[in-house]
Amino acid sequence: MSENRICKLFGIQYPIVQAAMAWVSVGELAAAVSNAGGLGTIGPNVGLSGPSYDANVIGDKLREQIRKAKSLTSKPFAVNFPVGRVGKDACDRRVEIGIEEGVRVAVVSLGSPEEYTKRLKGAGMKVIHAVSSPEQAQKAEAAGVDAVVVEGYDGAGHSGFDKLSTFALVPTVVDSVKIPVLAAGGIVEARGFVAALALGAEGIYMGTRFLVSKECGTHPAVKAAIIQGTGACTVSFNQGPGRGMSRLLKNDFTKECEELIAKNPSQEDLTKFLMRYTDSAGNKTHRPTLAFLHGDVQHGSISCGVGAPLIKAELSAAEIIQQIVRESETVMRRLERTLVLPTAAR
Repeated sequence: MSENRICKLFGIQYPIVQAAMAWVSVGELAAAVSNAGGLGTIGPNVGLSGPSYDANVIGDKLREQIRKAKSLTSKPFAVNFPVGRVGKDACDRRVEIGIEEGVRVAVVSLGSPEEYTKRLKGAGMKVIHAVSSPEQAQKAEAAGVDAVVVEGYDGAGHSGFDKLSTFALVPTVVDSVKIPVLAAGGIVEARGFVAALALGAEGIYMGTRFLVSKECGTHPAVKAAIIQGTGACTVSFNQGPGRGMSRLLKNDFTKECEELIAKNPSQEDLTKFLMRYTDSAGNKTHRPTLAFLHGDVQHGSISCGVGAPLIKAELSAAEIIQQIVRESETVMRRLERTLVLPTAAR
């Protein structure tokens, strides 16, 4: 892939970027992905046991994970820097830590590219900005980012509000900018990887497949629940202003959420329900960490893309990347056999 701009830009062998998964994309996972030829990413809340707006605590935990990754790889890896609306001090502190630690690649999400791009690039980082529309991509390009990741409605995480599928969204963004585009949303194996390239993307940004990797900090019960997923095993909800849509694995919590939505609750009440679980004793727990860190797969919130049913086993990060690369060759050979072109076009 010597002509691939993503590979050249980040100094990687394969244009496969591991998505930032807030609580579980730890230093070990980022290093393993990078060692396997992709680009690993450390999430913004790794090392924390629950939500915190203490900038110093968040910064210390992030520094630990960056140094852990450095101890395991000499290759470049990324760190996710969310743009803060709530907890801006903590977001600013993450950026400070990334600069101090000499991080080489930044993945910026949830806000304007004008917030951190100049500062990050001034510190020598390459910058990827997450977008969910052509207009956002153009704004990011104008701000000077090096690449954009396009998050379709098929994916987990924060995928905007327009409910456009990855298949429809990626080519419209590719056509709107000159910088490289990474496709995200529902991609978990070789067929999705090749399809993303066919749509004009120059690489993929993949989360759910790496959730079920040996190096990921995901609770084993969550990994098992994703592997057991079949058919339409996910559902998407609006998480409120500034957060966009988030796709979740179906469970008791999502059923209760659908029942609540049918009652037309206020956005404030819906957001609280999406983020907080109150048990029979009145104790309140953060729903994502309840699942990902503590293994409650019925009451916790499990971010998960539509590709979950294609995940059949827990593999190492290296095995995941090797499988995608190896099977991509098979997919390409099949296309060569089955693609019918007019004689003049051959």
